Amino acid sequence: METIIKKFKYPMLAFGMAITLCACGNSDALTDASGTFESTEIIVSSEANGKIMLFDLQEGQQLKAGETIGYIDTIQLYLRKRQLLASIQASQSRTPDVNVQVAAIQQQIATAKIEQTRVINLLASCAANQKQLDDIDAQIEVLQKQLRANRETLVNNSKGISKESESLKSQVAQIDDQLHKSSITSPINGTVLVKYAEAGELATQGRSLFKVADMENMILRAYVTADQLAKLMVGQTVGVNAEFGSEGNKAYQGKVAWISSKAEFTPKTIQTRDERANLVYAVKVDVKNDGNLKIGMYGGIKFKK
Repeated sequence: METIIKKFKYPMLAFGMAITLCACGNSDALTDASGTFESTEIIVSSEANGKIMLFDLQEGQQLKAGETIGYIDTIQLYLRKRQLLASIQASQSRTPDVNVQVAAIQQQIATAKIEQTRVINLLASCAANQKQLDDIDAQIEVLQKQLRANRETLVNNSKGISKESESLKSQVAQIDDQLHKSSITSPINGTVLVKYAEAGELATQGRSLFKVADMENMILRAYVTADQLAKLMVGQTVGVNAEFGSEGNKAYQGKVAWISSKAEFTPKTIQTRDERANLVYAVKVDVKNDGNLKIGMYGGIKFKK
C-alpha cells in the first residue's frame, strides 16, 4: 500500500484507492459460495373456457392467497344450473307417498277382518256356514297380496326417482365446480411478475393468465465444491451476503433447504481427470426477504462455525 501512495501526487487520494482495492480483493473472502436469488414462481392458467369479463390486475401488484382478481363468463353455466334445479324439483314432485297410496287397500283389509270376526262369531252360534268364512278369508288374502304388490311398486318408483334426483344433483355439483373455476384467483401470497391476458380476451383451458412469485421468502441458489459439501447439511443455518452493487453488501441469515444429490461439472464436457476438481453441487438456502432482495440479484453464503 505504501508503494501505491508514493506513486501518486495526492497521498489521500492514493490512500482511498488502496483501501478500495483491498476491499475488492477481500470480497470473495466474505463468502464460501455464491449464486443468485430466486423465488417460487407460479404461472396461473385458466381452468375454464369463455370471455374474460373482469381481470383487475397490474404487474407488481401484491396479492393474497385465494384473492379473487377476475372471472370468466359464467352465463351459460348459470342457466344450465337453473335448468337442472328445475328438473330436480319436478322429479321430486313425482315421488309417491307410499302410505297414502296404500291407505285404501289397508282400509279394505281392516273392514274385511271385522267381517271375518263377525262370521266367526256367527259360525260359532250356527248362524253362518263355513263357506262364508272361507270366502272372507280368501278376500283378505287377496287384499294383502295387493297391498304388498302396490307397496313394492311404489317403493321401487321412489328409488328410481331418488336415483334420478341424485344424478341431477351430481350435475349441479359439476356446474358449481365449473363456476368456481371460472373465478381467477391467486394461489399464494405474492407479487405479480407478468400479466399475459386482458379483460375482453377469450380464455381457454390451460391458457396462461399471469405469473406470481413469493417475494417474502427468497431462495439463494448457490454452488459448493465437493470439499465444501461436507460442511453443509439440510436445516443448517448459514450467513447470507446480498450484493447491492455500489450500495455495498447486506448480511442476512438463511437456512439450507435443499442440497442437490447430483453433481454438476464446469465445464460440462470433462476430458481430463484434473478438470474434475470443478465438480460442484447446487444448494438452496431459504432467506426471509426484508423488501430489498430481488430476483436475479447476486449473493453468497458463509458457513457458520
